[in-house]
Amino acid sequence: MRTAALVTAVLAAPLAQADTLSMAYFMGTNHPMAKAFLTPFGEMVEAETGGSLNVQHFPGGALNASPPAQYSVLLDGVADVVFMLPNFSNRLFQKTSVIGLPNLCETAEECTNSIRAARDELEAEFKGKVVGFWTNSPPVLITRGKAVRSVEDVKGMKIRVSDPTAIPFVEALGASTVAIPVTEVNQALANGIADGVMIDPSGILSFKLDEPGEFVTTWFPGGPSTFVVLMNQDVYDGLSDDERAAIDKIADSDLSMKAAKTYAAIGQKALTHATEQGLEVITLSDDERSKMDAIVAEVMETVKANPAGDTTIGDVIAKLGKD
Repeated sequence: MRTAALVTAVLAAPLAQADTLSMAYFMGTNHPMAKAFLTPFGEMVEAETGGSLNVQHFPGGALNASPPAQYSVLLDGVADVVFMLPNFSNRLFQKTSVIGLPNLCETAEECTNSIRAARDELEAEFKGKVVGFWTNSPPVLITRGKAVRSVEDVKGMKIRVSDPTAIPFVEALGASTVAIPVTEVNQALANGIADGVMIDPSGILSFKLDEPGEFVTTWFPGGPSTFVVLMNQDVYDGLSDDERAAIDKIADSDLSMKAAKTYAAIGQKALTHATEQGLEVITLSDDERSKMDAIVAEVMETVKANPAGDTTIGDVIAKLGKD
C-alpha cells in the first residue's frame, strides 16, 4: 500500500514492480458510485500507466468508519486516494459548497458542468490532487402527513436539510430546519422528528423513503451535494512523470460526468418508483414556484455578500457561470 509515509521506500523499489495505491471509501463495492467511478478509476489507472500502478480498494469503511473523517484519513496518509463529500466540512471548502445554494443548476449534469467550469478556483481548496469531481441532483422534498404544494404549506413544518447552505432559504419560507444524519432520515420521517426530508431523489431508493413518505415535491430550495475523489499530494508528487500524466488524463476525462449521469438516472428511477408505490409526486404550479423563487432571490442577495474563502459567495457564483 502506497502511503505518504512510504513514498521514499516505494520509489526505491525495482522499476518493474507494480506500485499499489490504496483507495478508501465508506460504501460497498455494489454502490452506484463504486460502479460508476471508483471501480473504473482503478481500471483506468492500471491501463493508462501500463500496469506500473494499480489500485487496491478498501470499501465499507475498512480504513475509516466515519465518512466526515475521510479528508483527515487522506492528509494523515492512511489512504492514498479517498472518496469524500466536501459538505461534511463546509467551513473548509467554502467555495465548493456554493453549488449547494438553490437555483444555480437544475440537474446533476448541469451542476457538474458548473463546478468544472470553476475547477481551478474550487480545487485549490483541497490539499491534494483532485481526480474526480461531480455532483448529484438538487433535492426533492419528501413529506408525510402533509403535501407541499404552496408557500403556505411549508409554514410551521420541520424540514431536514441536506446541506447547511439551504437553511436560510428554508427558514425564509416559514419552516424550521433539523440536522439529521442521512442514515436516520427514514426513521425521522416515520416518527415525526421531521415533517419533511430534503434529499437528492436517488435517496428515495437508497434510504427506502417511499415507506414512510406520502408525498414528493419535485423542487425545494436547495442545491446538489458535491463528491470528490482526492489523491494524497505527496503520493501524487512522488509518481513518475508518466504516471502523473496518466492520473492527470483520468482527472480530465469524462469519468466524473458519467458519475453525475448515474446519479441523474437513479433519481429518475426513484421518482418512478415512488409513484408506483403510491406516493403523490407533486410539481409546483408556476404561480407557487414564482412565489418561492421570489423569497429565494431576496435571501440570495444577502447571501451573495457573505465570504467564501478569500472572495465572496457572489464572486464564486459568477465563476460557476450562474450570475
